[in-house]
Amino acid sequence: MPRFYFDVREGGRFAPDDEGTEFDSLGAAEHEAACMAAEIGRDRLPHGNSREVTVEVRNEHRHRVLTIKVSLAVDRVDPPPQPPRT
Repeated sequence: MPRFYFDVREGGRFAPDDEGTEFDSLGAAEHEAACMAAEIGRDRLPHGNSREVTVEVRNEHRHRVLTIKVSLAVDRVDPPPQPPRT
């Protein structure tokens, strides 16, 4: 079974995966990476300075085979709309 490595980038932080995990296929590894990126994004992006999480997946030869990015964009309306007068 092929082994895949999931490296995580969040702002200036980089967390390499030195152990890896075995999956049946690249598709299964992609699904895991997407779930991982979504979970990290849900938990950290609204509270931190970083607005993007990247999960880079490497194969058993340590070559990057896919990248998944999750980002948060905030677009405030300035000035805020005023309620209608009645």
